[in-house]
Amino acid sequence: MNKMYRKRISLISALCLLCSISLWGQQVKLASYNVHNCIGMDNVRDYHRIANIIKQTGADVVALQELDSATQRNGGVYALAELEKLTGLYGTFAAAIPYDGGSYGIGILSKEKPLSCEIVPMPGREEKRTMLIAEFKEYVFCATHQSLTPADQLASVEEIVKAVKNIHKPIFLAGDMNSAPNEAPQQELDKHFVVLTNTLIPSYPADKPNVCLDYIYGYKNNGYTFCVSEQLVTAEKEASDHRPVQVKLEIRKQ
Repeated sequence: MNKMYRKRISLISALCLLCSISLWGQQVKLASYNVHNCIGMDNVRDYHRIANIIKQTGADVVALQELDSATQRNGGVYALAELEKLTGLYGTFAAAIPYDGGSYGIGILSKEKPLSCEIVPMPGREEKRTMLIAEFKEYVFCATHQSLTPADQLASVEEIVKAVKNIHKPIFLAGDMNSAPNEAPQQELDKHFVVLTNTLIPSYPADKPNVCLDYIYGYKNNGYTFCVSEQLVTAEKEASDHRPVQVKLEIRKQ
């Protein structure tokens, strides 16, 4: 191999390395878990059990659904605060409805404290729904728990897109969507978001799962793409009526 050829190979290798560095961004681990107010399939409320599962994901941010805040049915306990204490993560709560002397809704647990948060009402005729938008340094994370009614789920897509359309950071959406991958709400979401989790593995019901209802998405209309290196639906049969879903990825700037 002559000297000039060796220099050319070295230059090509260096350029390939630079391209690789410029294309790849931050690595992120995300999870979503409908915790059923920390009541398991055995009908036992156990905050420690749920907290241990959350810790095992190692996620940077976790979307949580079905949380009581100081209701009589959970003895006045603020469920997210209990999980915050047991996991060592920072908790952010978004009430969807007043309930039984307190409130009921969704939340997130995160390694970093959000820079800002916004609560956006979502359609829900059987009960009001909500979406929590949390901004972090490198990305924005949206958590939600969608209605049981397909018409409300479809109407929610428009509200979700409206809420995020002016955000310039990478955007993630996670939650219990109450719709299967082949149903109309998911097809409508596909126009704006890419599913990052494995929808071929069912997440509900936890003991004998037969349908995927829990998702994590990446917004695809503001210049970012996502390279997924790990997808997991935890084979947890008892702690809640849903199984947690999680994903590990890197963010790319187009």
